[in-house]
Amino acid sequence: MDTILWPLMVAVAWVMVSIHRFLVFIGLPGGPGIAWVLSIIGLTMFVRLLIMPLFVRQIRASRGIQLMQPELQALQNKYKGKKDPVSQQRHQEEMMALYRKHNTNPFASCLPIVFQMPVFFALFRVLANLEAVATETYANHASIGPLTAELAKDVQASTVFGAPLSSSFMSSDDGTVKAVTAAMIALMCITQWYTMAQLSMKNMPESAKSADNPAMRTQRMMMVVMPLVFAFTGVQFQIGVLVYWVTTNLWTMGQQFFTIRKMPVPGSEAEKKMRARENAKRARKGLPSLEEEERAKAEAEGTATSGQRAQPVRKDRQKKRPQKTSATASADTSASEDAESETNDAQERTNAVGLTPEEIARRRYERRARARKQAAAKRKGQAGKNKKNNRRKPH
Repeated sequence: MDTILWPLMVAVAWVMVSIHRFLVFIGLPGGPGIAWVLSIIGLTMFVRLLIMPLFVRQIRASRGIQLMQPELQALQNKYKGKKDPVSQQRHQEEMMALYRKHNTNPFASCLPIVFQMPVFFALFRVLANLEAVATETYANHASIGPLTAELAKDVQASTVFGAPLSSSFMSSDDGTVKAVTAAMIALMCITQWYTMAQLSMKNMPESAKSADNPAMRTQRMMMVVMPLVFAFTGVQFQIGVLVYWVTTNLWTMGQQFFTIRKMPVPGSEAEKKMRARENAKRARKGLPSLEEEERAKAEAEGTATSGQRAQPVRKDRQKKRPQKTSATASADTSASEDAESETNDAQERTNAVGLTPEEIARRRYERRARARKQAAAKRKGQAGKNKKNNRRKPH
């Protein structure tokens, strides 16, 4: 395994030693001590900063999957009980089209942990080989990158609450090591459970929390299985590896807390709390609530679409009729866009199976915003054409 992981082991050792040198430079004591524990924490933060783009993709993918749950359930009900190859193939094709529609990928949510696992095992092997490097008995290598025998002795002698960084529950008979390891394994399992639970409890629409939802069942199962896996395998991890994993769980908790608070999924409990906070701020400033503002905007858009019906004109009178100005044409285009928006609203209400009122309102708002943007671009293009035609006319 060391042969396969060797480049990563060198990279991990280089980051740890570099952070340790910086900590000593700013005043922390050199040799064995807290600086090496902090270097492992610094390694965790360095890795998490590197995979920040993957975390953003994970959040977007998770958000898209949560929003598509009602449509996914409807698709599963459509092909329920159909086991023939043709139906199965159509089911897969429609499911992939649904993922493309929501611009999401079920595997994107696994990217951060997939990237971290090689680093995790590389750190595991670095700490496992500290004694061999310190005693200069490490096969084929005198050191692990910049981690020389002298530095390996310092890391080996550094402790967390009296437990050496390179010790583990199974490799030591010391009571202090076993107590510290057990406490850190428990903390690792609790933080792992919470990072998964806050996504399903706080940031998932009510329509997706149904027991009939396969994704929800899988999420609940993983909330139980993953902490148990870490509980049984954690006894083999060194204290330093447990420090790394607890730190990465705490980092993930912080990232998720910020994301859920600022960018909740429409229709989720987190969105209701965010809107309540925003409404409280608006009330202090004397502004209308978000609901009142959205209702007024919807009424204004509805008023714009209701007007006198245009009467038909004979062909001979159409020739005598003056050409519409760009402003009139723009207004007609806007009215047409709004009328089309109302038609789409009615169609959306018909197709919105399983969606909450909040999700329907949010989707309608986003679609109308896109329609207004497209109409503005069309009006701008028409104005440019009219201006160009006016220049060509003889005076």
